Amino acid sequence: MKYTFLGKTNIKISKITHGCMELGGGPWETLDKKHNIALLEQALDMGVTSFDTAEIYGNGNSERIVGEALKTKRNDCFIASKVARENLKYDDVIKACENSLKNLQTDYIDLLYVHWPSYEVPIEETMNAFNKLKSDGKIRAIGVSNFSLEQIKQAQKYAQIDALQPEYNMLERSIENGLLKHCNENQISVLSYNSIAKGILSGAFHLYGKALAEDDFRQQKLVFKPHNLKLEQPLLNLLSDIANTHEATVSQISIAWVIAQKGMSSAIVGTQNTKHFEENIKAVDIELSNDEIKQISQLSEEIISQFKE
Repeated sequence: MKYTFLGKTNIKISKITHGCMELGGGPWETLDKKHNIALLEQALDMGVTSFDTAEIYGNGNSERIVGEALKTKRNDCFIASKVARENLKYDDVIKACENSLKNLQTDYIDLLYVHWPSYEVPIEETMNAFNKLKSDGKIRAIGVSNFSLEQIKQAQKYAQIDALQPEYNMLERSIENGLLKHCNENQISVLSYNSIAKGILSGAFHLYGKALAEDDFRQQKLVFKPHNLKLEQPLLNLLSDIANTHEATVSQISIAWVIAQKGMSSAIVGTQNTKHFEENIKAVDIELSNDEIKQISQLSEEIISQFKE
């Protein structure tokens, strides 16, 4: 595993973050608690020290599983959680953090994010609450998730922002329009989610014959629209060729591309599948050539420009 520091802090994070959204339950199959606790313990044993959850994941269930799995090794890991959009008033932020601390069975959270920006509560009020939590030792660092460039600049007026969590992968690159550069220039770590685009960039749907069930929540996602699936085929063919060159999986190449981008600190990768997990963390050891990165980036840009709803 490889590591870096979070923002302007001396807090160390792993270049692969274990995303724990699936553990809490939702519109997908959720494996039993015992399995998922064992998977988190295995992640830590294999060098993944960073874990990402949120109060809304399974209505706190994800946090509870993370807390149960990591409580005896709390000082060896980095835990990030998030305050939901509906809890961004000052008192609600404080209460949400206290609930998360209880769920996580800890007396501090390494990084607490605003999960989504509010269009009603002033960012100054929200940041004042986060600053209070930080001064009280309840959190170690402040982050924002799903913020635009203008929104993160506003948040910086009232608090030290050490992390941004955006969606980022080969088929979702909107943060490259100034936001990634701003974070790099301001020592704000970028920990991105959906590294393999809900499974599209694993090759399962283009190379291995998998199809979505009619009731799969991903049916409504832009990248899964039938016409867009056809557009993506050349990219998956290219990833397959590059994967063969590196004796790697398509998922590993997709994650390695994210990590290779300038300004990226950690790729958040979530899975309940032990085999996929063990494969995913090896992505940090894949060194893509400049030519491979250029080929992938150019082709993905072309595809994105043709996407239709």
